[in-house]
Amino acid sequence: MTLENVIWTEVPEREEAGSPNVIGVVALYAAIEKLTQLGMANVARHEQALTGYALTRLGEVPGLRVLGPQTTDARVGVMSFVLAGVSHTLVAAILSYEFGIGVRAGCFCAHPGMAHLLGVSPEDMASLAQQIMQHEKFGVPGATRASLALYNSTADVDSLVDALKAIASGRYRGKYSLDRATNEYTPAGWEPKFETFFSI
Repeated sequence: MTLENVIWTEVPEREEAGSPNVIGVVALYAAIEKLTQLGMANVARHEQALTGYALTRLGEVPGLRVLGPQTTDARVGVMSFVLAGVSHTLVAAILSYEFGIGVRAGCFCAHPGMAHLLGVSPEDMASLAQQIMQHEKFGVPGATRASLALYNSTADVDSLVDALKAIASGRYRGKYSLDRATNEYTPAGWEPKFETFFSI
């Protein structure tokens, strides 16, 4: 949580070691082979061009502020941003449930760095740590993060920007309810329809 302390998750998650990621090793090998074929210089050029495009397009969203450097020579294709007047976790939920866009929300296991970028004082961080220890994450500041990579295109950036413009103007369909313990939103009445994707 800060440079001085950490807040562990509750049991049983805290004690779970997990299984060795054998599938991940195989996938990593395949990814390295593909990247070698493409050439890392080509991959870097693609990411830099896409990052520049994204920075320009995200600047069109009313009330949106991209955190960190605003030029491609000082960053990679990871865009953390805040949208004025809308919780970062609500932005993430709407992007996911209504637009099919996968992002992360929160402090990304980098609380001190995010506190700096968001302008959260050490005193407020101490207060937030106490709040989190009471199992109350509501109101904990954070950002939404979209990541760009080799498999993304300008069309993906355009879809993200269109969705963010809709959210900024309040044009989304769902009614979202907040879980104050986790600070996460889900649309009211929503349940996953696994049969749409899986069948046995």
